[in-house]
Amino acid sequence: MSDEKKLEKLAKQIKVCTRCELHRSRTEAVPGEGPAQAEIMFIGEGPGASEDKQGRPFVGASGKFLDQLLEQAGVTRTDVFITNVVKCRPPGNRDPLPDEVETCTSNYLQNQIKMINPSIIVTLVRHSMGLFFKGAKITQIHGQMRKVDDRFVIAMFHPAAALHQLSLKSTIMADFAKLPELLKEARAELGKGKAPKKKRK
Repeated sequence: MSDEKKLEKLAKQIKVCTRCELHRSRTEAVPGEGPAQAEIMFIGEGPGASEDKQGRPFVGASGKFLDQLLEQAGVTRTDVFITNVVKCRPPGNRDPLPDEVETCTSNYLQNQIKMINPSIIVTLVRHSMGLFFKGAKITQIHGQMRKVDDRFVIAMFHPAAALHQLSLKSTIMADFAKLPELLKEARAELGKGKAPKKKRK
């Protein structure tokens, strides 16, 4: 089975998932979207109100800013895979609970990472950053690329942070502007060329 088919199958499982309490209040589960051969994978926290309605990640105001940031970095949304730690919106946009994070991560997110095998993972919030950098503070490591196992991870501020705190906007834009150069560095370190990864059967 191709990676595309595996991702589609996993997405269907996510859409009907009842493994934690979050399914009770959701409108739509949000598996994530992007190509199975994406070199860059973005991981947010969880769907917001707009995402819950549409079943797609980052489609609200922060999603529009993310599109601008990607365009500035010379990357299109269709080039990257975008998902969240939890796939259903926590009620009232509260933080996901530890058991909700564990359930979604162990059953879905880790499988998505394995199937896509990105060169770079960009974490956009504390919960996704914590999966790779235990106890780290975003203010200290944002924009820095570090190798974790067999890939690289960059912790960045969530695009929504710029909407609530304008002083962070220039910092976020500067961090995203580094993406093309960091991707080149990651490719070289991992021994990958510029050509898209071959589809695994």
